[in-house]
Amino acid sequence: MLLAVLALLVLVSIFPSQHVASTAQRNNDANARDNSTLFESGEPAKPRTPPPAGEFRVVSYNIRWRSGEDLQKLIKLFREDAEIGNATVLALQEVDRNKKRSEKTNTAKLLAEELGLYYAWAAPPSAKPNAEEETGVALLSIYPLSKVRRIVLPHEGPGHRRRAAIGASIRIGNVDVRVYSAHAETRISMDKKLEQMKALFEDLQQQAPNSPAIIMGDLNTWQGDAAPKTIKLFTNAGFKTPFGNEKTFLRKVFFVPIDLRLDWIWLRGIEAVSYGIDRTITVSDHFPLWTTLKVMK
Repeated sequence: MLLAVLALLVLVSIFPSQHVASTAQRNNDANARDNSTLFESGEPAKPRTPPPAGEFRVVSYNIRWRSGEDLQKLIKLFREDAEIGNATVLALQEVDRNKKRSEKTNTAKLLAEELGLYYAWAAPPSAKPNAEEETGVALLSIYPLSKVRRIVLPHEGPGHRRRAAIGASIRIGNVDVRVYSAHAETRISMDKKLEQMKALFEDLQQQAPNSPAIIMGDLNTWQGDAAPKTIKLFTNAGFKTPFGNEKTFLRKVFFVPIDLRLDWIWLRGIEAVSYGIDRTITVSDHFPLWTTLKVMK
């Protein structure tokens, strides 16, 4: 019993609840939740020159709203690190744009300028009217982004919090590839999380049903049955992943190390040449996943 209580306290500490807004609050002032303000995209002043078509690298990383010195460390890593540096596509989660905690930094835009990448960012609507905008997800790419879609995932979390994903198409050589960055809700049932993942399949079917595809992100698969259910869902949809049972998250709570498998890279019509999880990078409580890919002929 004591161990069960401790486990519950640990999970609540890692994945805290939020204040539950009243129905009146949620329904008041629909304009404050206007989706049109929670998306942006752009290109850098000096785009990086794409390499010759062939193998390319993608990175998925929940950066946990880093700013200031930590964000500068990330920029250096994204430029120079042997495993995550000079990626073709970055899929990032917990990317702030206009929040006090991250010094009102437009993180995706700053990264795009510093790295010479095209970018798109999206966030879900705020749980309460006139509240700070929520943290978002971002895609950064050495290639221009087209058919960019902001996806508000189904099912509310604690305090009526919502989560989002973003999808876009890039052209590598003569092949269009559909890419996603997703951040699933933490404290909902696994069946509801699977429905959030299915929302990505629905967008893929609408935007690029026959294209190679890469789905990346923090899917918050911490429940006991989460991994097998996630694997079954993606495998049945024609996806595969090079990653096995590796943990992607580490945090100490009450001096107890908690390591979980939360982050994924799923591939359709693309082959993984090499891959890894860079556990030397500790800017966030997640570790970045990377894989070098080639489009299957």
